[in-house]
Amino acid sequence: MPTRRQILGTASALLAAPRVVGAQGTAARTLRFVPQSDLTVLDPVFNTATVTLTHGAMVFDTLYGLDAAYNVHPQMVEGHVVSADGLQWDLTLRPGLRFHDGEPVRGRDCIASIRRWGARDMFGQELLAAIEELSAPDDRTIRFRLKRPFPLLPRALGKATAPLPAMMPERLALTDPNRAVTEMIGSGPFRFNAAERVSGVRVVYDKFSGYVPRQGTASRTAGPRIAHMDRVEWHVLPDPATAAAALQQNEVDWLEYAPNDLLPILRRARNVNVQVTEDSSISILRFNHLHPPFDNPAIRRALVGALDQAAYMTAAFSEDRSLWRTDVGVFLPSTPMANEAGLSALQGPRDYDRVKREILAAGYKGEKVVVLQPMDLAILKVMSEVAVDMLRRCGLNAEAFSADWGTIVQRRGSREPVERGGWSAFISGFSAAGLLDPVANLGLRANGARAWFGWPDSPRLEALRQEWMAAPDQPAQQAKAREIQAQFWQDVPYLPLGEYFRIIATQRNLVDIPVGMSNFTGVRRL
Repeated sequence: MPTRRQILGTASALLAAPRVVGAQGTAARTLRFVPQSDLTVLDPVFNTATVTLTHGAMVFDTLYGLDAAYNVHPQMVEGHVVSADGLQWDLTLRPGLRFHDGEPVRGRDCIASIRRWGARDMFGQELLAAIEELSAPDDRTIRFRLKRPFPLLPRALGKATAPLPAMMPERLALTDPNRAVTEMIGSGPFRFNAAERVSGVRVVYDKFSGYVPRQGTASRTAGPRIAHMDRVEWHVLPDPATAAAALQQNEVDWLEYAPNDLLPILRRARNVNVQVTEDSSISILRFNHLHPPFDNPAIRRALVGALDQAAYMTAAFSEDRSLWRTDVGVFLPSTPMANEAGLSALQGPRDYDRVKREILAAGYKGEKVVVLQPMDLAILKVMSEVAVDMLRRCGLNAEAFSADWGTIVQRRGSREPVERGGWSAFISGFSAAGLLDPVANLGLRANGARAWFGWPDSPRLEALRQEWMAAPDQPAQQAKAREIQAQFWQDVPYLPLGEYFRIIATQRNLVDIPVGMSNFTGVRRL
């Protein structure tokens, strides 16, 4: 079984790596960023990739935002008024909000945006199901008339995970939800510079001088999102050694994911600051529930006995346990909904022979298992290797399909069997903000064809989520969360592989980097 990636180069190899020079790379008010992968899909409502979410948060704004403690605050809205029975919400937009094309942000733009986002997002689907009527009595008012109280409305419209509830002009928001928007016109702090985008090489954003920040203190996606940089350049550098060398040579400013094997070298560089952030994610192995063998819940349950979270975390993030945690379930550890239900199955030695017997008894007939492996995302690449090894040790006929991230994204959308270009499993991850409750958790939805890739179908999980939403207080929610996690281990929509903390590397003169996902507002250069 793989334990960790091999060292990709020595200091001399780093210094000899290809140089990366941006058109305005030395400008003090230009930020040069290395994303985890190329930006292949622009629409943050259409796609759930983290790189698309990061892009979307630059270009678009949301009606509400989350602070560092995940509390929700008004963002584009000035405030809201709720009727005594909880069945009507009137949201008032802040004055002066404008899109990048100069048009004002109007209530009807937001209504169209909410409907399009709600058609694709799991939380949004819950909100749309509760709406009797959605209207704009005037340009600054968004009115929700509800069939039943929906106290989570601000949290839904302020979620900081994909798909992003991005507000866009009505003409764009009326695009079929099943077709990606390609014209990037938002009201966020940065404009997308389409003319300078070079696929696989560079993405460019310019500061939007017409952005109207709200008052208050900036925190995560809430508060004033003030851009101190006139220009942000994304430099796509899939090779970790090249990216590390570019940072050392002051050719880029910020690595979204510092390569773990090169941390000792980066920490010795006088101009580089390496930081373990508070931004965590839980990695997962997602199953395809439509086709054998993982359409069989008994086979999915058997694999819980083979799951060694430490093996995945060590392979991707080294043996340094300050960088990751195991004994992880459905919810983010150390948050109110986290609980111990079913976690005892993850503890103790792994018995692969027993798991192999259970899989055969469940009816496995030797079907091929194809694990999607992105070769240009180091963390997912090495975890995919661990997954294939685990599956083989359990007696499954497993192999990896290795390709670039863009190809993987296209293939995982296929609902065909593996013989016709489909897939069996893939590695992904959910960020902390999406793991606080069962509504925002993308992978926990089990509504069949409308669920996230893998399409699990569990009426019991769906019913428990509804019961959690109806719970009158936090203790009642916590009791339901425990039931949800217990049911999770029966249905096994995915395997949680452990929690890890993102490590970034930046130039030392870059300060005030916000908490949470990569965010370019507030960042300054000394």
